[in-house]
Amino acid sequence: MRPRRTDRIRLVTAVAVVATVLAIASGSVSAHNVGATRYDAPIPPLLLFGGAAATVLFSGLVLALAERSDGVVPDLQASSVARSLMAVRLPTPPPALRATLRVGFLAAFAGALAHGLVGPTSAAENAVTIVVWSLWLRGLALVATLGGTVWPTLSPWRTVYDGLCRLEGEEIRVVGRVPDRVADGVALVGFLLGIGVLATLTSAPRDPRGTAGLVLAYAAVMLVGGVCFGREWFDRGDFVGAFYRILARVAPVRREGGTDDAGYRLRTPWAGTLHPAANGWTVLLIVATVYVVSFDGFTNTPEFRTLLDVLRANVGAGPEGSLLVFVLGFGAFVGAFLAVVGVAARVGTSHDGSAAASTDGSVATESTVSAARAFAPTLVPIAAAYEVAHNYPYVAASLGQLVPLVLEPFGVGVGSVDPLAWLPLPAFWASQVVLVVVGHLFAVIAAHEVASRRYPDHTLAGHAPLLVVMVAYTVVSLWIVSRPVVTFG
Repeated sequence: MRPRRTDRIRLVTAVAVVATVLAIASGSVSAHNVGATRYDAPIPPLLLFGGAAATVLFSGLVLALAERSDGVVPDLQASSVARSLMAVRLPTPPPALRATLRVGFLAAFAGALAHGLVGPTSAAENAVTIVVWSLWLRGLALVATLGGTVWPTLSPWRTVYDGLCRLEGEEIRVVGRVPDRVADGVALVGFLLGIGVLATLTSAPRDPRGTAGLVLAYAAVMLVGGVCFGREWFDRGDFVGAFYRILARVAPVRREGGTDDAGYRLRTPWAGTLHPAANGWTVLLIVATVYVVSFDGFTNTPEFRTLLDVLRANVGAGPEGSLLVFVLGFGAFVGAFLAVVGVAARVGTSHDGSAAASTDGSVATESTVSAARAFAPTLVPIAAAYEVAHNYPYVAASLGQLVPLVLEPFGVGVGSVDPLAWLPLPAFWASQVVLVVVGHLFAVIAAHEVASRRYPDHTLAGHAPLLVVMVAYTVVSLWIVSRPVVTFG
């Protein structure tokens, strides 16, 4: 049975729609400004080459272990110690704490927006640019990666909506249930526009008034969507929440239960990546997350500036050149991923190319879309590790900038604080390489586990194309962190 043509058409159409929306919605763009820190120097070449060598070594080690165990990586959760740890239910945050966090975040959020509208026009002196672009978007991304997403609790529009529901006495849902694929499509477009373009390529992170206006507009869209479609809208249509959920797949804790009775257990960092994406839109959102995380780092390199200069000299591209690079790069990234998983589906299935083992052990038809849904989440560990490596100095520096702004209204004058002053440069450089390489190791283990479930007779063959991509992506990530940071105007 041949792969369904309609599914392929949906994926291709999604890429075309996103590219069109990006082209229409974006005006003049330029690389975002990055605050200068003592960590902006490139990592030593020796660490770069060592990280690349470790990437290949760990990949070979995983394959060797798999070969010795009949094609399946030994289950690291099978030991008695691991089982004991993962059976422990972590303390559930009390309702009073969750309520305090919700109200506190909403108040801080409103205060930052007010400061953005009436406060100083300098980004470094206005709380809204620090809170929105660094501590909110990037800081909570680090929290999601390391401990799971807290956005369902902190989301200010969800908090306001829940308050409206309490006043109404029931859940507000004027229109009805929103189709999952529609909500996922909205989240994809919002993510590419919000984090891929506005946060990375435009001057919005340096404009307090513009930042406040953008956030207010997005809050209005979220609230209108909630009123129309109910709480499901916040679960599927909010690109911020979708971004954090993707990163939370690698968190070493597993959430159980709903928002009000959530419990937590420990798990391996790749366990959440073994579950396939829900549909083609979700595949695109995961691939977009992987792409944007790396593209954000690439925009800070000298090579990106050189590429823009080449476009300006040869095709007359002005500020929109960076948008062109983003759109073409995303299209190429999606195309390459689909091509690779297509190869994996062909070589991993039985010799007649018609059947493969599904995750529940039954025999099912394999297709490029089905393979993409299965393997897309296994790329997340590399992207999440790079997200942490690339942004933890930025988030820490922003926290230090926020301290004097918060204390100033109370008459306390302090200078900017450096939370990472204790961290030596060699240790910082090593952390960059170790994080990326460890993320690669988790991704390789996850991809091999997925391949072993889907292609039990051709596991190594089915995993090989993905392994090549993962090695290449990890080496590119290492190369990006090895480049000096360039600040654009």
